[in-house]
Amino acid sequence: MEIKAFKALRFDAAVAGDPGRCVAPPYDVIDDRQRERLYSSSEYNIVRITKGKKSPQDTDTDNQYTRAARFLNEWLEKGVLKADPAEAIYPYVQDFVLNGLSYHRSGFVALGGLEELDAGVWPHERTMDEPKTDRLNLMQATDAQFGQIFVLYDDSEKVADAIIAKSLTKSAVVDFVDGDGVRHRLFKITDRPDIRAVSDMMTDKQVIIADGHHRYETALSYYKKTGKPEARYRMMTFVNIHDEGLIILPVHRVLRDIEDFDIKKLLGNLKKSFEVAEFKFSSPEQKQAAKRQAFEHLKTRFTQSRNAFGIYAGNGAFYTAVLKDERALDAIEQCSRALRRLDVSVLHRLTLQEVLGIDEKALARQSNIEYISGPGDAVTESIERVDNRERQAVFFMNPARIEQVWAVASHGEKMPQKSTFFYPKIFTGLAMHKIGG
Repeated sequence: MEIKAFKALRFDAAVAGDPGRCVAPPYDVIDDRQRERLYSSSEYNIVRITKGKKSPQDTDTDNQYTRAARFLNEWLEKGVLKADPAEAIYPYVQDFVLNGLSYHRSGFVALGGLEELDAGVWPHERTMDEPKTDRLNLMQATDAQFGQIFVLYDDSEKVADAIIAKSLTKSAVVDFVDGDGVRHRLFKITDRPDIRAVSDMMTDKQVIIADGHHRYETALSYYKKTGKPEARYRMMTFVNIHDEGLIILPVHRVLRDIEDFDIKKLLGNLKKSFEVAEFKFSSPEQKQAAKRQAFEHLKTRFTQSRNAFGIYAGNGAFYTAVLKDERALDAIEQCSRALRRLDVSVLHRLTLQEVLGIDEKALARQSNIEYISGPGDAVTESIERVDNRERQAVFFMNPARIEQVWAVASHGEKMPQKSTFFYPKIFTGLAMHKIGG
């Protein structure tokens, strides 16, 4: 992939205040409550642009996209956002704790030359039309790139990693801790030999989109629609697959609105192809123990490379389902073994589709399935919603492995939507790119 240094737009602390109060998570993980908190954190928070509020009075000339453009222009005029004086690539380092262990993930932000999907740039998940329309509307209104596209590359020699490590001896241009306790630091590399070394290393590299599939396809559409030469490049965060801080978390599935759902019937059907284990409880203390046992059982099957998932339906037990025989995977459509062996493929085809009748279209519409992920209380909250009869069941997943993601994408295939959750998220607003600016 061709990469280029660029003059990033960044928040000027002298005008905007603490840049850490001006940035935000990616637009697609921000709910209404978090948006309110971000709005309150600073009058210059980037969420006003990337996920601005809608109004019943919106018109073709006054809406979330025209307001985003207005905010951007005002912030440029007031000096809230300023372009760096020299072209640079930007090391981006995140330090975090997960399950009691400390991690350090590092990458670099640069402009990447757009290529057609599966021609040097591999997607690993399916996309939906609505988010692409939304992002294209924003891009057309602002002629700018705000959120990152998180991409992975394979360099066992760790050329960029060594250059990034050297840059950490200097002061960060942005340094803050987010609400989840993740420390984000952005640095600058302006040394031409270092930039050239990273660029040369990337020349023959293919990349996989870890996060930002909709943004990548939008950038391609924008370039084809406008024909602007500078739009052929998209701001991206590049992370080496050999980085020890590259963490993938599972994405669980919450079941709703299935007519005549019966957990006993579901378990009975599953026993044809799965070994079903039951972890009963009859008190709150026993419930926590049963939950812990079920998740430990799932983790053990993960280390054994067995296909497995967990189930909770509010009937006094947690369950795990472990695939008995790989030959059952032959029922999955013609695809690579790498795709068939994914736990989400097994769940979607052999359980959601064959047993519960939730087909691919229903999954895309999310009419019967909600997705939960992240290191917080989402799992506990989903269990409570089942207990309160707001939802019917939860399917608990093991995470995908990075080698599985790479294998599926390199076959030119796509994993089911919401198969991965790369943690932590790449924040929006640390560096931005104005097309033609």
